Amino acid sequence: MLMLIVPNIILSKNKPKDYDKYVKEENKVLLLFERIGQMLVICLLLIFSDFNVNTISNWSSILIIAFSIMVLYKIYWIRYFKSNRTMKDMYSNLFKIPVAGATLPVVASMLLGIYGRNMFLIISTIILGIGHIGIHLNNRKKFI
Repeated sequence: MLMLIVPNIILSKNKPKDYDKYVKEENKVLLLFERIGQMLVICLLLIFSDFNVNTISNWSSILIIAFSIMVLYKIYWIRYFKSNRTMKDMYSNLFKIPVAGATLPVVASMLLGIYGRNMFLIISTIILGIGHIGIHLNNRKKFI
């Protein structure tokens, strides 16, 4: 959870140039999906304990992959904060992963849902992904 939240707190003080201008133009339906998905995913991660390591097995590899994806997410943010912090930087790819700032946490969340066999988290992540990745792809078209 901290790996997800801390960069966003830092981002609030290091937004890309003209960020507020473009946020106003975001698709309202995608924004609704994103906000509902964010709320559901965060609440579910806090409520359920299905995502904790119980025993080490082959199934644990899913958790390791999810953690590795979050490490890539950290790399994305480090690269962004070291950049000129433009909108193009914000919506960039990382190792050919499109709009990495949106894609990586959504994929990691989906893997947590699969690992925990938690359909609520899986469905919530799909809702989040539609909105979050959709917004990032729409915004990316304007800058790349």
